[in-house]
Amino acid sequence: MKGRTAMEVGADGVALITIINPPVNSLSFDVLQSLKENYEQALLRDDVKAIVVTGANGKFSGGFDITAFGGLQGEKVEQPKPGMISVEIVTDTVEAARKPSVAAIDGLALGGGLEVAMACHARISTPTAQLGLPELQLGIIPGFGGTQRLPRLVGLTKSLEMMLTSKPVKGEEAHALGLVDAVVSPAELVKTARCWALDILARRKPWVASLYKTDKLESLGEAREILQFVRAQARKQAPNLKHPLVCIDVVEEGIVSGPRAGLWKEAEAFQGLLHSDTCKSLVHIFFAQRGTTKVPGITDRGLVPRRVNKVAILGGGLMGCGIATALILSNYPVILKEVNEKFLEAGIGRVKANLQSRVKKGKMTQEKFERTFSLLRGVLDYESFKDVDLVIEAVIENVSLKQKIFADLEKYCPPHCILASNTSTIDLCLIGKKTKSQGRIIGAHFFSPAHVMPLLEIVRTEHTSPQVIVDLLDVGKKIKKTPIVVGNCTGFAVNRMFFPYTQAAMLLVERGTDLYQIDRVITKFGMPMGPFRLADLVGFGVAIATAMQFIENFPDRTYKSMIIPLMQEDKRAGETSRKGFYLYDDKRKASPDPELKKYIEKARSISDVSIDPKFVKLPEKDIIEMIFFPVVNEACRVFAEGIAVKAADLDIASVMGMGFPPYRGGIMFWADSYGSNYIYSRLEEWSRTYGEFFKPCTFLAGRAVKGAPLSAPVEQGKSRL
Repeated sequence: MKGRTAMEVGADGVALITIINPPVNSLSFDVLQSLKENYEQALLRDDVKAIVVTGANGKFSGGFDITAFGGLQGEKVEQPKPGMISVEIVTDTVEAARKPSVAAIDGLALGGGLEVAMACHARISTPTAQLGLPELQLGIIPGFGGTQRLPRLVGLTKSLEMMLTSKPVKGEEAHALGLVDAVVSPAELVKTARCWALDILARRKPWVASLYKTDKLESLGEAREILQFVRAQARKQAPNLKHPLVCIDVVEEGIVSGPRAGLWKEAEAFQGLLHSDTCKSLVHIFFAQRGTTKVPGITDRGLVPRRVNKVAILGGGLMGCGIATALILSNYPVILKEVNEKFLEAGIGRVKANLQSRVKKGKMTQEKFERTFSLLRGVLDYESFKDVDLVIEAVIENVSLKQKIFADLEKYCPPHCILASNTSTIDLCLIGKKTKSQGRIIGAHFFSPAHVMPLLEIVRTEHTSPQVIVDLLDVGKKIKKTPIVVGNCTGFAVNRMFFPYTQAAMLLVERGTDLYQIDRVITKFGMPMGPFRLADLVGFGVAIATAMQFIENFPDRTYKSMIIPLMQEDKRAGETSRKGFYLYDDKRKASPDPELKKYIEKARSISDVSIDPKFVKLPEKDIIEMIFFPVVNEACRVFAEGIAVKAADLDIASVMGMGFPPYRGGIMFWADSYGSNYIYSRLEEWSRTYGEFFKPCTFLAGRAVKGAPLSAPVEQGKSRL
């Protein structure tokens, strides 16, 4: 059904225009055209004195309809002329109306929704309503006049903060800022808005056109200083992104040349950014993230998630405590089991510290802390496991230990209880080998720190029940994670895809590329840190254990460097020992270590590798390609084997699991910007010169022959699951 607006005129002479486009009343072109038509009709009718704009079902509007972006970017639909919405509809129809209008805001007023509300002559909100302009998250800027009206309503500094961070404010704060004129309960919202509109008509309340307000704006000199400072911060924090700077420029245009000039510059800039690679990438990530919970053959069966009332965690280490924290923060009662009092006390202390950190940062009140912490209970035996609905094992990566635990869980937990493991690499079939409960065994692989990192890999085996998958997807969403369902293999999706990341870096270093230069280039590309800084953070013990898993399972395509083992012999363990690829001071600040050369030289002699002059002065472009194309190659294998059902899931896995820059669209989306043929030819060339590590996989070769995108669906029957 098309979106629309509906108009109803009351006996008081107020026309109530309601935005109707479920689920969030997004502003599609149909809705915007309908809004314009209803406004024009209300202005013509003699029985209409004033107008109230609201949204159906407790939501004002979630903003412009993002599904329309694909058609606009691909030029599959007629492009609206610049300014059609921001000038013709929002400014010249809504704001310039000769009858007063009030926005009645509940639920959401985001993006275009808030921009329409700001064009009304007053705004009434509920306390819990969220108001914001999050467009920069999608690589664009507000395009319906938001860059001009928000600074005039809340001031330049706060408006820039709201736009550049994409963070909304709630009703009470919006009122304090001047963004809304009153805060009332949902039951009183429309009634209050109607009265307010009539009061404006009777001049008992001010009739304000936000576009021409100036009392909140600083002097031109002060404004330029603020803009200069914010511009410098944006360049520093997001050096690869253009759209934050464009947003600042558009705001400045309105202040210097007047709001009408600002509107036209905004319209022009919006059109340009809409077709940018950054916008296309971020819109792809937006939809890919929302698509991870749609799993063909699982979520389309009509299964309803079972209620999980109580969760047990085995292991009070960093991961177990992070998982416990995430669960109790979402009101799940949790039992934390350890093997002795000392370990249990330490585990409960870690959870407490996680929560106290939130209190210190102002994210949690003391009262909420006490209520949340009371949901956690520590135990030393399985006695209280008889009524749990979900168990998550988070002990050390030891196969025999995990097998014993799962055999015990089968004895002590009820038959419906989901038995999950947080293992990051071990085969789940091996873990559950000594049980008769293969159907309810599943992987729940969190990323460290588990209460902070947004990704949850849900790992299914060929035996895992669809009901169990649906249940864990539901838990994942409730604890505010983005869950992706993947198949069972060494490293699952994220760790397997990114294992070549560090290996490729080692290969480059052994052939003469400076390791600190590699880290600088990869960080400049947009990763949170380079492969060597990451190895230090993870720790060499974990790095070697993971490497052994991959060498055992994929010996033909593993680059065996001796750099880390040699460093480990000298008691270097990474950041925890204050010595790894970097040296670390008391504040854990990293600095280069000149002693590293001896380990690299020794590793070269063991591997019988000599310095190649080409690698000493390797261009940035080649460093990026030689580090990431092997990752793409492994991602293609993961996709072809059916470990991931959709290429978009691998994009989300790379962004949320490894910090791949979202503005590049994820690993497969980014790879498609190069083309399968180019990636294949580069890997093939390197494999002939530097060995099997770079050899392109069959799937990549097949896509290159056809010139097909890597992210196109796998042919039916080719998937392993």
